[in-house]
Amino acid sequence: MSISVLDLFKIGVGPSSSHTVGPMRAAFDFVQGLESRGQLPAVQRIEVRLYGSLSATGIGHGTDRAVVVGLMGERPDRVNSDAIGPAIDGVRSSRTLRLAGKVSVPFEWERDMRLLPLTLPYHPNAMRIAAHGASGLLCENTYYSVGGGFVVDEAQAAAGQTGMADVPLRHEFSSAAELLRICRRQGLRISQVMLENELAWRSEDETRTALHEIWEAMRGCVARGMTQEGILPGGLNVRRRAAAMHRGLQERAQQHNLISLTFTALDWVNLYALAVNEENAGGGRVVTAPTNGAAGIIPAVLHYYMHFQPGSSERDVVDFLLAAAAVGTLFKKNASISGAEVGCQGEVGSACAMAAAGLTEVMGGTPEQVENAAEIGLEHNLGLTCDPVGGLVQVPCIERNAMASIKAINAAQLALRGDGAHAISLDHAIRTMRDTGRDMLDKYKETSRGGLAVSFIEC
Repeated sequence: MSISVLDLFKIGVGPSSSHTVGPMRAAFDFVQGLESRGQLPAVQRIEVRLYGSLSATGIGHGTDRAVVVGLMGERPDRVNSDAIGPAIDGVRSSRTLRLAGKVSVPFEWERDMRLLPLTLPYHPNAMRIAAHGASGLLCENTYYSVGGGFVVDEAQAAAGQTGMADVPLRHEFSSAAELLRICRRQGLRISQVMLENELAWRSEDETRTALHEIWEAMRGCVARGMTQEGILPGGLNVRRRAAAMHRGLQERAQQHNLISLTFTALDWVNLYALAVNEENAGGGRVVTAPTNGAAGIIPAVLHYYMHFQPGSSERDVVDFLLAAAAVGTLFKKNASISGAEVGCQGEVGSACAMAAAGLTEVMGGTPEQVENAAEIGLEHNLGLTCDPVGGLVQVPCIERNAMASIKAINAAQLALRGDGAHAISLDHAIRTMRDTGRDMLDKYKETSRGGLAVSFIEC
């Protein structure tokens, strides 16, 4: 499979790329298919079935709401996040769903939106949508949300497809070792390899423009997160902290001694990460990077570089994101970025490694140092479980992004102090993450049936 940087960084809505963005996209694709085949006017009833992890934590992640909004014809990259709540309230009160915004059908939430504990064979995140007409079933399809907002349907899954086209690239690589060999042979930096590969999809100017739009969306998410206050939805009564932290940092802005400056920089990194993930938990607009549950790490580290590194420029944003994406493609090809499949090591661990790689790249690191930074970032997240309390992307997810952001910065610092030589390669670490995820019990993989999710309830 060929993976573009714009596959890994996508604008969407919270709180989860696999449980919100993916299901909304699948539902949108389903109604688009009905319309393209001329079946939409004949639909008289819609049924939705959520399976596996989508069933276990789907309510907490807003999966049911996302599917309904997708059926209404909304896409995750275009939907107005502030309009989702009123739209859902309208469906519940009227017991009517307007498919693709055009055809009204009755919709009884408890009858037509079912959560089933059965896990389907291809992936833990599965959903089935059926459209019925006057004479019976019109259309039915099964979709798998495989992480990071990527979706495959039943036919694609049976054919072993990933939802991404196999596009010939200028520099083909499926491992970090291959990537490093390309860099040495061609005399290129990792970001340059990725930029030349992106020519398979679009021009260099178009890629740069698109990545600056991604950066603007990240900045917008941080800015909004630093102004919002109150209690996050879901029932855990988790209070937003970013706004108060922002005010406190502004009040301390006049401190100039070395220790306070050091801690202030770390405070700002924490603030950036918390702002993004509080927005995500509240269902706001975020950039999947590479997932929503880990959406705060790359923006936090990139903000840190842009605000605290003398001489940083907007041009560095592109190099940062390209180098991060190079590492992200390796996770996608050789392991997983889905918490339901490999635990949070696949989400926060991947994002930490990607952020460390991006920071090392723009700090002038060699390809070997970039690879080393990514390996350090991942190695110290191995075994990380996905155990969200109440199925909400709040505890421990919000703070976990802040912790991983600091870890990514330290990973870059360690790598830049060395020459790139190290005992465990990034390829070894990724394979270890994959194998660890395979061995991990399902109760630790986004089902809220183990770990902190259970301990919190028991307390």
